[in-house]
Amino acid sequence: MVDVKDYLSGAEEKMQHAVTFLEETLDHIRAGKANVKILDGIRVEYYGSHVPLSNVATVTTPDARSITIQPWEKSMFKEIEKALINSEVGIMPENNGEIIRLGIPPLTEERRKTLCKQAKQDAEHAKISIRNVRRDVNDSLKKAIKEGMPEDVEKDAEAQVQKIHDRFIKKADDLYLAKEKEILTV
Repeated sequence: MVDVKDYLSGAEEKMQHAVTFLEETLDHIRAGKANVKILDGIRVEYYGSHVPLSNVATVTTPDARSITIQPWEKSMFKEIEKALINSEVGIMPENNGEIIRLGIPPLTEERRKTLCKQAKQDAEHAKISIRNVRRDVNDSLKKAIKEGMPEDVEKDAEAQVQKIHDRFIKKADDLYLAKEKEILTV
């Protein structure tokens, strides 16, 4: 017979993964101020392989409206610029020969609304994942009854799974609301 704690810890771990993924996804949404995480997905050609931008340059935010990229090798300027232009960041890089600067333009109201919709959709996907984990664990608990688990233990476990579910749904909602506030703040 499987211990109820195994079901609960597995459920909590999977729900935590969904919330962590949501956090990372929301960090990549540009919210009007400079954030180096918007460049995390950019890969640069470096000696025949594609590597993350942070592996070939120092990426910093000197102020709230710009990101600077200082390549470790002079030969990387062209590759980094090409990767930035071809990326979905949508900001044209400025190269002065020593650093590459990305000026973060202020967001238009229409773009803010689009970003809020995207953040809401990402949060909804995370909540769906959390609900799926709850459903899977509840199904496993029902199967465990057939294997000899007492029904009252199963009902108690379902109630605990629901509490864990509610806690992670609230975390996902809180993350979304914080990101929405960040996006809408002018």
